[in-house]
Amino acid sequence: MKSYLFSPIQIRDVTIRNRIALAPMLTYSAVNGCVNDFHLIHLGKFAIGGVGLVFMESTKVDPRGCTTPRDPGLWKDEFIAPLQRITSFVKSHGATVGIQLGHSGRKARNSVPWEGRAPLDASQKGVDHGEEWELISPSAQAHSPRASVPREMTLADIREQIEFWGRAADRANRAGFDVLELHGAHGYLIHQFLSSASNFRTDQYGGSLHNRMRFAIEVADRVRQSWPAGKPLFFRASAVDEANWTLADTVALARELKAHGVDVIDCSSGGMTEKSITANVAKPQYGYQVPYAETVRREADIRTMAVGLIIHADQAERILASGQADLVALGRELLHNPNWALDAAQKLGEENTFSKVPDNYGYWLEKRAESGFDGTPSTWSRGMDRTT
Repeated sequence: MKSYLFSPIQIRDVTIRNRIALAPMLTYSAVNGCVNDFHLIHLGKFAIGGVGLVFMESTKVDPRGCTTPRDPGLWKDEFIAPLQRITSFVKSHGATVGIQLGHSGRKARNSVPWEGRAPLDASQKGVDHGEEWELISPSAQAHSPRASVPREMTLADIREQIEFWGRAADRANRAGFDVLELHGAHGYLIHQFLSSASNFRTDQYGGSLHNRMRFAIEVADRVRQSWPAGKPLFFRASAVDEANWTLADTVALARELKAHGVDVIDCSSGGMTEKSITANVAKPQYGYQVPYAETVRREADIRTMAVGLIIHADQAERILASGQADLVALGRELLHNPNWALDAAQKLGEENTFSKVPDNYGYWLEKRAESGFDGTPSTWSRGMDRTT
């Protein structure tokens, strides 16, 4: 019997070959917002390794929204061609390719993590060739005591940012992406509008939950105008955070987003403050965020993607088989083992295991299996010449 993990899933007109996704993870490797060979090799290896949905990291719709000077962007057409190299390669190896669009708002303008991810002051010039790097947010409230106070966005700013998301979605489509995700989590701009811990507005974008959701919904509407109807739209949410955003709030948001063209809720958590959501937990449990995906899926009647310490093949299979989520996203585990999908297929007893990677690899991996070193039964069945 075919496993749930390796069953294809169709969302709108896009069929993903299995339920394994590479979570969008910032690599801080872009130059002036432009991707390069690092991104091609980084993302390409996961397609070769059998991942079903390969997500490009958070790519910014506005240079002011970059978390660090090394974030990639989609705020101008010049970025399309370098991204086309990546999408073409990933799709040539059978994977579906996605991109996450984001804006860091008041959490922008920091050093890269291995340099402390410390807030940079206003003397730091912007990502796109030295422009002024202004921090903007729903309210003039700093993310932390060490961070700079952002400028409160005007209604004109809000309309401009919504338009930036729409234009970036159009560029993502022209660059060849199959799936688009809106980053509404981890304390970044959309999340800043959602949370009453960061949104103190008194106009139509602040106050009630309905008003605080307005920006997210209008971004989704504008993106859907530019993003083809046949292509899926995901939304990453912090299902709960360290401030006062609750799972019930996320369910309400998911119901609204579904009505505005969102197909999948990617259920993460935290990011509204510098304190981790797991700060008081001695050791987070495997799949500690999976119950969020399960609840949103059930109560909002929408597909979900589970993420967070999903490590083992049988664990991922149980998540899907029990109906807790429709896809599973792995991040650091795939960095550790880009061929995790192949390993999972073997452990779940999938037939024709090596057909899940290119022939260039499958042929030699079959030889390895025949040698008995990995204990895997011979499954190569593509009629290739085995005489050498």
